[in-house]
Amino acid sequence: MAGTKAGGLKAAATNREKYGKEFYARIGQKGGRLGRTGGFAANPALAKIAGAKGGRLSKRGPAKAKTVTE
Repeated sequence: MAGTKAGGLKAAATNREKYGKEFYARIGQKGGRLGRTGGFAANPALAKIAGAKGGRLSKRGPAKAKTVTE
């Protein structure tokens, strides 16, 4: 049953029986406490700098005008 929905439900029941009904809530609390907003959300100026670097390093050439033929 490992890897199946039934097996997962059985494992969850076993965990709750062994460690208490708040087992998954405690795990979630730990993860929530450890979370930190990372990336560019914390520093918009850094995002601007990184975007400028990416733009300078772009391998694409200048835009070409499209011609429409009918």
